[in-house]
Amino acid sequence: MTSALPEETAQQPPRPAGGRSIRAALHRMPLRARVSALIMLTVGLTVSLAAIVSYMVIHREVVDRLDNDLYRRASLAAVTNLADPSSLGTTDMYHDPDVTLEIAGFKATIVEVIGNKIFKVPPPPSIQGGNEVDMSAPVGQGEIDVAAGNLDRYIETVKTSTGTYRVVAVPIKLHPGSALVLAESMDSTQHTLNILGVVSFLVGLAGIAVAGTAGFFVGRTALRPVERLTVATEYVARTGDLRPIEVTGEDELARLTASFNTMLLALARSQEYQRRLVADAGHELRTPLTSIRTNLDLVAQAMAEPDNPRLSAQDRTDLMSDVRAQMEELSLLISDLVELSRDEHPAHAVERVDFAEIVERAVQRVQRRAPSLQYDVRLDSWCVEGEPTALERAVTNLLDNAAKWSPPAGTVTVTLHDGTLQVADQGPGIADEDLAHVFERFYRSPEARTMPGSGLGLAIVRQVAENHGGRVAAARAPDGGALLGVWLPGHPGERTAEPVGARPSFEVSGTLGLPAGTDRSHDAADSSAAP
Repeated sequence: MTSALPEETAQQPPRPAGGRSIRAALHRMPLRARVSALIMLTVGLTVSLAAIVSYMVIHREVVDRLDNDLYRRASLAAVTNLADPSSLGTTDMYHDPDVTLEIAGFKATIVEVIGNKIFKVPPPPSIQGGNEVDMSAPVGQGEIDVAAGNLDRYIETVKTSTGTYRVVAVPIKLHPGSALVLAESMDSTQHTLNILGVVSFLVGLAGIAVAGTAGFFVGRTALRPVERLTVATEYVARTGDLRPIEVTGEDELARLTASFNTMLLALARSQEYQRRLVADAGHELRTPLTSIRTNLDLVAQAMAEPDNPRLSAQDRTDLMSDVRAQMEELSLLISDLVELSRDEHPAHAVERVDFAEIVERAVQRVQRRAPSLQYDVRLDSWCVEGEPTALERAVTNLLDNAAKWSPPAGTVTVTLHDGTLQVADQGPGIADEDLAHVFERFYRSPEARTMPGSGLGLAIVRQVAENHGGRVAAARAPDGGALLGVWLPGHPGERTAEPVGARPSFEVSGTLGLPAGTDRSHDAADSSAAP
């Protein structure tokens, strides 16, 4: 028992296997062979077509010239005694030397139509080499129509037992109802046309051969940069050597090589970042791990000797607190490393958010951590496309940095205007030699090395900003503290916050050199440069 196929499947015509096999063969061919074959086919067809067209044009021109010459001779003979039926069959018809020269080499016949009867008057046979040669021209219906007055002229090609002839018929004006028929052999003309055809065929073959040779060398020369680029990519894949490839010329292949070099540089930069991240992470993790190990050894010693007077109960409590603080610092460092290892543009959980609301939530969070500080917040609505969690993490890091450096009862000024978020503190500020490095990974100024922190908070700010198409910058605030800023692409929202407290003494975007206004590029700049 067999099941019937669906109607759509049954009605589909089978695909020809030849087409698939040809495509498969072309795909298996090397690119150089395909280019050479394409050039050979194109040029060969062009040359062959040109040879065929040339042959047809010359053939038509030769036949037209033959027809015109034959018609001229027939028209000339039609007004001489050659066109007299009474003299065509006699030998004295050749008494006129001009006519004799004009009709030399032609066969002639006079056709008469009298009533319903048709009469053909041939010339006398010619004696050539002792043999009689028929000199009468072949007569058909076309020639009879000319004699009857139905046609002004008639020209055709007739094949007989003695050869191929071009035949023309013209009316005899002196004898109405009759026509003079002249026939000229086409043997010499056909011989010439045959030679022309052979030459055209040989020219076509030569063109195909030349096209094949040219296609081979052109394909080899044109694809040499591609082959060089292929060898270079295979070398990179095999050895991991990311040195740029030499660029020659200014054509599309040179642009391709330059683009590949750009990719190699980006890959080398990424590998360098990874090596630095691993090295710096190992260095940063070694300190808390060593301290934790030392404290744990002391705790183990205290537990083994509970009556040892050298470790009081307060010392043991301090040790446990120290271990707990170091574990928290280690956890924060690992969390920051995981965040930096992502190093990717936001692809998930991207939505349209109001950056001002994110800043407000971050301010509230940091305010709970550092309640002794004052916060002067001035926010304008700014809509961005991004990942809210990452943006809030970046803003929180900026605020934590300001809170860490602010003096007790100091003021942290937070402003958001035209997409530029600026956070200023009243701390010691940033040294000029440190301005270009504050957003680098694990960078800590000499003053910051004695304070808690991993040196990754501002690096995360930079990464989040650049992943959202924004920029970061650092400067000194007018009152001497640090001024850090982030610009994100977007557009103004519907609300504008009223000022709270005293307005800062610096302009919103002029100090940091960040973009201002809504008409700007979304490309991330190098935020490590000094403002």
